[in-house]
Amino acid sequence: MTLTIKGRIMPASNATFLGELDGREVVYKPVAGERPLWDFPDGTLAGREVAAYLVAQATGWDLVPRTWWGEGPHGPGMVQEWQEVDPDQDAVTLVRSGATPDGWLEVVEGLDDRDRPVTLVHEDTAVLRRLAVYDVLVNNADRKGGHVLAMTGGHRYGVDHGVAFHHEPKLRTVLWGWAGMPLADDELAVVTSVLAAVRGDLGERLGTHLAEHELRALERRTERLLAAGVLPGPSGDWPAIPWPPF
Repeated sequence: MTLTIKGRIMPASNATFLGELDGREVVYKPVAGERPLWDFPDGTLAGREVAAYLVAQATGWDLVPRTWWGEGPHGPGMVQEWQEVDPDQDAVTLVRSGATPDGWLEVVEGLDDRDRPVTLVHEDTAVLRRLAVYDVLVNNADRKGGHVLAMTGGHRYGVDHGVAFHHEPKLRTVLWGWAGMPLADDELAVVTSVLAAVRGDLGERLGTHLAEHELRALERRTERLLAAGVLPGPSGDWPAIPWPPF
């Protein structure tokens, strides 16, 4: 099967293409198109996206579209099944200050492009909360609102996990609404199962894409989350919200 490119996806920090493979649309991010970052090793972002999918699969929550390591016109890289979002839904948005609707959680106050007070909010749903738990595990440094795909029927996917799995704490997310809240029993059970998987076969598969010290950091984060039993809040040592937030 040959991956053919249909166009480039803009805007994106790294070269990102819409392609077609075996009659299906896919997202293709070649290693050759990655921009160097000061805090992540060069040429590792595509592999981190594949690793993020493997951890998502271990949760059993269907959090990330099917993602794999593949070949394309620009060389090896990440390939992911394209998802058509519901244009009438948002999981993360801005509202006028003081106008947060029922069933939504406030994250931070700010000003819009006309200097009007606004609030960044996200929906208070179990499926989105699972993505927040997952982001803690993979140490996601870039959970923008645009990296949450709102699907028809209420399902939510997370995408763009190239800057995850750093060995230092770097969690940046717009999903802080549950900070400090206890993990539910089903969430604790899933985190426990992920820890067991990381210590076993999953850890071996992740070793293809992550360094040994990053794997050990993943294990420690998972242990700490279980010990704390609550979703963490911003540490103050690192910008808590990615910029731009969407």
